[in-house]
Amino acid sequence: MCLKPDHGKHRAALPPAGGAGQKRRKLWELEEKHHCPLIGTCIPAPELRKIAHRFGFTASPADDFDTHVEAVNWSLSRNPVSEGLQRLLDKRYRRSLERFAALRSDEALRQAWKHSLASGQVAGPLWAVYSHKACSAETRDIVFADIHMLSHQLGAGQAADSRRLQELEQDRAALRRTLADERESFQRRLAASTQALDEARHRLAGQARPLSELAELRRRVEAFESGQVMVDMGRRMIAMQASHEGLLASARRAGQLEDALLALRAELAAASRARDSALAELETLEQFLLAASCHGEHHSAHHAAGCEACPLDPAHRCVLYVGGRNSLVAQYRQLAERLGIRLVHHDGGLEQGLARLPELISGADAVLCPTDCISHVAYYQVKNHCKRSGKPCLFFKGAGVSGFACAMTRLARGEYSLGSDATAADCH
Repeated sequence: MCLKPDHGKHRAALPPAGGAGQKRRKLWELEEKHHCPLIGTCIPAPELRKIAHRFGFTASPADDFDTHVEAVNWSLSRNPVSEGLQRLLDKRYRRSLERFAALRSDEALRQAWKHSLASGQVAGPLWAVYSHKACSAETRDIVFADIHMLSHQLGAGQAADSRRLQELEQDRAALRRTLADERESFQRRLAASTQALDEARHRLAGQARPLSELAELRRRVEAFESGQVMVDMGRRMIAMQASHEGLLASARRAGQLEDALLALRAELAAASRARDSALAELETLEQFLLAASCHGEHHSAHHAAGCEACPLDPAHRCVLYVGGRNSLVAQYRQLAERLGIRLVHHDGGLEQGLARLPELISGADAVLCPTDCISHVAYYQVKNHCKRSGKPCLFFKGAGVSGFACAMTRLARGEYSLGSDATAADCH
């Protein structure tokens, strides 16, 4: 059974918080902006895929983003899908619901949420606060802001990980030098101990002295009888014991350094994979700039002669770019101009109204849309308008400059959907 969302048919008005006899809020009774962070935070991707399979989502099972977007749209109104999501949330976070049910005031809910957030417990308390009968719209906005900032903090953690990698590389080099020094010192002490052992064996072998050494032997016997030799031997044994313990400590230290070296090698392998990914992204951008440079040097001559020999000569002179990062729009346009393309940008509903999208799509030769930097509503509008009008449309992941360059290259080469559902693809 394949269901289609009807956002207004069963949509109930939000009841006031804390009313007498008021029941917990249902998923479809929440404000629209809370559905995306709630489903994205509280329902893991495997569970969401089970829901999608059960109710026949149109999204591809391998595309978690499309599945998430479709689930958010279903949750806006009461229907079998949203009711299934409600049951899943109540069952999964039953303990959090029971704990928060004892709270009677909006202020108590805020304090409990702040405490849970500080202790790293997010998913269960998030659903418990959103659905609590005493939760006000102001408290839901505070929770929404906390979740939003938490996502930014996770992104900032990646920069800290990069710095930590550099520090680990330096520590690794220092540990390798220390290990080499410890090994060299251990070898020297081992060689000295071996030599001392050989000398001791040689002395034992020479105990059969000739008679001419009898006087020396008598002197030694007298020294033994006086106890001085035993004292000297005791001192030497203590010194050898200390040396032996030092050697054992060095051996243990060498084992620890070997373990540290193995851990550093694993971290280095992870860093190498990250470096390879960055090099691949850089290579994509360099190829685009090289092709754009070729286009800029030969465009006039090829255009006058009607030649299409340059592989990046675009068939689409006006491209609509929906979404992306507003701070990079100028760079998007510069890259498009290198191919002789006029780029029209729409921010996907952040500041510009979505009502203009049909007109902009109609006037463009093709449409580009980064799926990781666009609202759910704008994503579905672009997808539906392009499908109805048969407009060439390319959905891709990667809202950076290199991702845009890769998408422009794919568009120029004809790698896009025409009059059908676009397939999101990662340009990297």
